[in-house]
Amino acid sequence: MLRISKRGSAANEPKLRQINGRLLALAVLPAVVLPALAGCSDPGASAAGTAPETTAARNGVVYNTSPEQNRIRADKDAALAAKVPAAIGRDGKLTVATTAGSIPLSFHATDDKTPIGVEVDIAQFVADKLGLELDLQVTSWENWPLKTQSGDFEAVFSNVGINAARVKLFDFSSYRAAYMGFEAKKTSSYTVNGADDISGLKVSVGSGTNQEKILLAWNKDLESRGKAPATLQYYSSDADTILALSSGRTDLNIAPYSSVTYRENTRDDLKVVGKVNAGWPSETLVAATTLKGNGLAPAITDALNSAIKDGSYAKVLDRWGLSEEALPESKTVTEANFVVGAVK
Repeated sequence: MLRISKRGSAANEPKLRQINGRLLALAVLPAVVLPALAGCSDPGASAAGTAPETTAARNGVVYNTSPEQNRIRADKDAALAAKVPAAIGRDGKLTVATTAGSIPLSFHATDDKTPIGVEVDIAQFVADKLGLELDLQVTSWENWPLKTQSGDFEAVFSNVGINAARVKLFDFSSYRAAYMGFEAKKTSSYTVNGADDISGLKVSVGSGTNQEKILLAWNKDLESRGKAPATLQYYSSDADTILALSSGRTDLNIAPYSSVTYRENTRDDLKVVGKVNAGWPSETLVAATTLKGNGLAPAITDALNSAIKDGSYAKVLDRWGLSEEALPESKTVTEANFVVGAVK
């Protein structure tokens, strides 16, 4: 049974902010690791609007967005369950945070309250294999680091990328490739391969995200070479962002690659015009995030590898059209074994 927390919402983010997301993060995270801790693939902006309960996409996937998900489940594995730290397994639950903000990663179903998506599905079969009930809690992007440190959340499944700052506070179990995509109107002629391709354009981006970090670095490079930087624009939700893009108020949007490809395959007016690793200029992976040193990450890693071996992992990714983001194995990444640029 899923228990949804109402604490924190992306709707509380100020609209159309023209501030540096890293400054925003100073209010909620320890300064020593703020810039990279705040950055990820998506801040959890809600995808608003009424939609049919199934959507047939051009990539052949039929997306089920209803509350009745019929998820791919797994049986308890006694050997894996035995690896769960006693302090975490004592209540019989795995308390997982997700931001419920971006299709098909984590978002609200057509009832506007049930969180669904690939992140939820993966969290579910991990909990199953560990013999724990999934206690899913929706939170804002800004809240998950502190609440994981405080113990309110035992794991985070929300498109979190591994980076040098986060490994100082958290351990990771990798489970998907991490890419950002640029999208534009289908009638545009844009192609984005690097900084020069965004010069002088208006680009929407989530505040405090890895994609913002990339754009800020690209703008710095452009300015150092005497070229016009991109104008970064910030919106409070996916709906507002896409409305601005489709109406021509912005030229480009950068978001998780899985989300921009979803829109390309389900809309007639948008297309993907570029792709970049979320860890640019290095590489990174999406991973389950747990408190550093609490012993849970190895158990989650083993559960993920079990699902990769038995095929349930592939079925979940196929279900959401994300098979190209599949990994051959999950790895536990900690501060002790993390190497910048080598998270593959």
